[in-house]
Amino acid sequence: MLRLTLALARKDLRLVLARGSGLVQALLLGLLLIFVFSLSQGTGERMAPQGVAAVFWLGSVFCQVLIFNQLYALEEASSARLGLLLCPAPVQAVWLGKGCAGMVLLGLAQIVFFPAAMVFLGQDMRGSVSDGLLALLLVDLGMCALGSLLGALAQGQATRESLLSIVLFPLLTPLLLAGISVGAQVLGAPSPDGAGAWLGVAAAFDAVFLGAGLLLFGHIYAGDE
Repeated sequence: MLRLTLALARKDLRLVLARGSGLVQALLLGLLLIFVFSLSQGTGERMAPQGVAAVFWLGSVFCQVLIFNQLYALEEASSARLGLLLCPAPVQAVWLGKGCAGMVLLGLAQIVFFPAAMVFLGQDMRGSVSDGLLALLLVDLGMCALGSLLGALAQGQATRESLLSIVLFPLLTPLLLAGISVGAQVLGAPSPDGAGAWLGVAAAFDAVFLGAGLLLFGHIYAGDE
């Protein structure tokens, strides 16, 4: 299982980074979102830390949707999905491999989004950087665990059911609230409760959807095969 997971993640990263178009589209969408919000500020005005964190995570969510749609479309374009299903390894390795590749690509996009948000929205870091990095890791992990499930749901025989992803999208709400709250604290917003409670929410979300992915992915990805 581990060997297939790593091999699939390496293959997907090579294909996406070599073609470049999918990641570039995700980057442009996130940067456009940040730029549009920066235009809403008057001369000399600064957006509140809570708003900056919300813009950053909103751009990350849109980026995540594009990334996982492309990752799962790689096999659909070459009709290779059945080959993955027939591999002598648990099908959950596909979910893990796609999730790992998606997390790397999302992290690369966020490396661009973060300085862009700081510059265009006029922010600086005043809080705990370690809390911010931990929140980033936990929120990205949960987003990719759920995103890998939704990416599988939107492909192949399940295409007719792809609108279910719109229904499942609100499931990200507690995770995004955690990311926004901790991000705002890193940017200097006051918080009497600290980051611990929100980090706990993100960790619990990750545990739930990692478990759900392991249980449900085989049924979702096999479809009508």
